[in-house]
Amino acid sequence: MKILVAGGAGFIGSHLCERLLQKGYEVICIDNFVTGCRSNIQPLLDSPAFTFVQHDIITGLPSLPHVEHIYHLASPASPPGYQRHQIATLSVNSLGTQYLLELAADNSSRFLYASTSEIYGDPMEHPQREEYRGNVSSTGPRSMYDEAKRFGEAMTMAYVRTRGLDGRIVRIFNTYGPHSDPADGRMIPNFITQALRGEPITVYSRGTQTRSLCFVSDLVEGLEKAMECAGTSGEVINLGNPDEHTVLEYAMLIKELTGSESTLVFTEPAVGDDPQRRCPSIDKARRLLAWQPRIGLQEGLAETIAYFQSLIARPA
Repeated sequence: MKILVAGGAGFIGSHLCERLLQKGYEVICIDNFVTGCRSNIQPLLDSPAFTFVQHDIITGLPSLPHVEHIYHLASPASPPGYQRHQIATLSVNSLGTQYLLELAADNSSRFLYASTSEIYGDPMEHPQREEYRGNVSSTGPRSMYDEAKRFGEAMTMAYVRTRGLDGRIVRIFNTYGPHSDPADGRMIPNFITQALRGEPITVYSRGTQTRSLCFVSDLVEGLEKAMECAGTSGEVINLGNPDEHTVLEYAMLIKELTGSESTLVFTEPAVGDDPQRRCPSIDKARRLLAWQPRIGLQEGLAETIAYFQSLIARPA
């Protein structure tokens, strides 16, 4: 089976490519390296079952062989990333999504659109269920990502309804692990790199806002199940870990696990509508996919810290 992974050199996409290769599939990875990184896929390049195509899907798709499955993970995903690349973020989730949907519809391929918990904005429902419509600003400082993903979801469902596409939408909640970019501005990379370097650990506001973290291997298993399990076409499914903690608790745990002498510094709130609580309901994933996270927080953080230690120790 041939599988296309758009955004396959990114944090999650590279782990997905590796997992699919381990399962014996042929994988075609497309990425333009706007936020993806060649080092994430470097160990895969020698595999005869892996093909890398450097390309920007906003401009259309290159000539490709027939593929049975298409995973669309092509988009900046961190606040600094999508704020640096605002038009590209909007375009890859609109034009890029349509190009991939056309390919899937024309070739009768299964399709998975990787959406986000940002769909829910600063939620007024807790935990967030797939039926919740969100509390999102269409013009705010995060809108280039939130609204792009909402449009991508609408486009996917239009193809499901009008073209008979075998498509599904997965809303990804906060994910962490190896291959995440130390400079991407998200909480766990920030805290770990600051702790390892002995720099102040910067916590937005008072750190009372909550997050629920899913280790990347668990998340990738969920993506694969969402694509392959029967009865998922036309479904919207949350993937994340319902184990909820405050941002301050994460900072203190990382300080402890790294043995860091860094101090905690409280800064101004993040730009935009920084959600005060974020935690998924995964009842649907449990029911449809028989999926739930298995990696505990300390185990996952230990592996992530080791990865960042290797980066920091690497010669410039």
